[in-house]
Amino acid sequence: MKRFSALLPFVLLAGSIGRADAQAVPSLDNIHNQQELDRAITMLDAKLFDAYNTCNLEKFSSLIAEDVEFYHDQGGVTLGNKALSESIRQNICGKTHRELVPESLKVYYMKGYGAVEIGVHRFTHPGQEHDTVGEAKFVHLWQYKDGAWKIARVISYDHETAK
Repeated sequence: MKRFSALLPFVLLAGSIGRADAQAVPSLDNIHNQQELDRAITMLDAKLFDAYNTCNLEKFSSLIAEDVEFYHDQGGVTLGNKALSESIRQNICGKTHRELVPESLKVYYMKGYGAVEIGVHRFTHPGQEHDTVGEAKFVHLWQYKDGAWKIARVISYDHETAK
């Protein structure tokens, strides 16, 4: 693909996500095409939200940049990894489960930086008396820096009850 021509030559990385897991996700320099980029970001999304859904805040935090900016249409702005992780602990752990709506996922390369992930996610509330399912749109800006993929910016918006 044209937009990846600047990535040659490719270098393999034997690093880790946040240095905490064995990295199955390639470095930015080792992504050759759109299919590989889609696969890498899909794997990162799965790792992030597995940690979110299981309240593994250490793993969750390892995938978030220290200076993350999180913009939520109903919750406002949360700045910084520690504040975001604490917000997840207080408001999400044991209360909400997130799943990606697979057909909604779009991934775009950001030269020399990482990728933008855009999609829709669905939220349920395990253990709650109601069966309310919510959906929202999101934008995640993934940065590849110092051998690790981390989310630098998040916009979560258009929260509503799923139809």
